[in-house]
Amino acid sequence: MVQLWGALVGFMTGLINWFYHLTVAAGIPSYGIAIILLTVLIKLILAPLTHKQMISMRKMTQLQPKIKEVQDRYKGKDPKKAQEKVMELYKENNVNPMLGCLPLIVQMPILMALYRALYRLQVDPDHARFLWVPDISQVYHISITQPQTLLFPILAGVTTFLQSKLTTSPTDQTQRTMLIMMPLFIAYICTTVPAGLALYWTTFNLFGYIQQAIVNKQLGHIKEGAPSK
Repeated sequence: MVQLWGALVGFMTGLINWFYHLTVAAGIPSYGIAIILLTVLIKLILAPLTHKQMISMRKMTQLQPKIKEVQDRYKGKDPKKAQEKVMELYKENNVNPMLGCLPLIVQMPILMALYRALYRLQVDPDHARFLWVPDISQVYHISITQPQTLLFPILAGVTTFLQSKLTTSPTDQTQRTMLIMMPLFIAYICTTVPAGLALYWTTFNLFGYIQQAIVNKQLGHIKEGAPSK
């Protein structure tokens, strides 16, 4: 297991360096651009899986008014029956609630390997700067006197909010609370990891937002408070 993990981290480090050398060959040497290219590659590999997840999450959002109706009908009476009815709704509409967590579970080893790879990456200081961040392989704790430390945590939080909003039901209070809490949590986490990992998360979110917006358009618009047909 240790050898497998070491191989994964080494592979991730090699990919970053490979993409970096591509940027050098293109005349725009940048580890930041290399991480963006790496993110695009990973996003393309995971696209079929995330597409299924996004369809399932969108359908769950569309079903939320009906689910709430079932829950209210059996509230305090027969919780088991309510659960059965909800599962019937999922089955009738070809929705798998477990798909919502699967892409994140698949991504966890990638995120952890990238985290370790950035620490062991031997960067050229002249090419490690990206936007206003001096070195994307370093951790930058938030400091008001250093505005650049706020850049990636804010971007990571905002893009998490935007993508989550596309699949948040306006009638579910728990989802609406998570819509606020999760971006704040992600923004905080991004102050404790190398800036390159926050850049990866932000880029992945941006492509995810575009993909989810396309899925939403295909499956139709949800009117607030109105049950799906």
